[in-house]
Amino acid sequence: MNEILKYKNFLEEKAHYYESPKFIESDPIKILHQFDLKEDIEITGFLVASISWGNRKMIIKNSEKLIYLMDYSPHDFIINHSQSDLIRFDKYVHRTFNSIDLKYFIKSLKNIYIKYNGLESILSNNSSELFYNIHSLKKIFFELNHEKRTEKHISDPLKGSASKRLNMFLRWMVRSPQKGVDFGIWNKIKSSQLSCPLDVHIGRVARKLGFIKRKQNDFKALNELDSNLRLLDGIDPVKFDFALFGLAINENF
Repeated sequence: MNEILKYKNFLEEKAHYYESPKFIESDPIKILHQFDLKEDIEITGFLVASISWGNRKMIIKNSEKLIYLMDYSPHDFIINHSQSDLIRFDKYVHRTFNSIDLKYFIKSLKNIYIKYNGLESILSNNSSELFYNIHSLKKIFFELNHEKRTEKHISDPLKGSASKRLNMFLRWMVRSPQKGVDFGIWNKIKSSQLSCPLDVHIGRVARKLGFIKRKQNDFKALNELDSNLRLLDGIDPVKFDFALFGLAINENF
């Protein structure tokens, strides 16, 4: 515990430095900042987070293409699209996420907003443990007819995944917008409940600091990381995502 706490001031400083509007320009979250409507922000955020792996410039480019294809009105498009409107996505691809996957995502999101009152309603369910709500989201998300291949694009922490992309999406929706980065448009989830978006970059720095002992970036490693970040700040532990990511990408820590 003392080994962890010795990094508190260092990581507080790095978190403060990297959580600023200048962070947005090179990060996929910039796509969300084009919108004001809550539903547009959360739908865009969910789709952008879903393709957020690989080169960040390519993620941003393909995210821009997504909202262009939805006429820059993602909620309206999701709710009101017809089968013929989906033809425009025929050639869409981001790494292994292709038009088959995207078309299903659009259909499923329509089902979620009409039948379940939106993403917030599912992910802010009754559980204080968000990983149960993420598990529920995956079950609901794939309740329509779909191709098996598409299931890999929604992770399930109860099957051992660190669920990096969904935890990043939750950070965007829940954390305070005070610093001009995250949005804070969901108020049924507390920042203290959030998990750090654990990827290869975060994992590398966290291991160097001794925050993670486990070798794999899986659900067990995420629990290690979350527990240690909550020792540093029990109210807003995920602010240290900015510190760890900044150290990895900008400082090659």
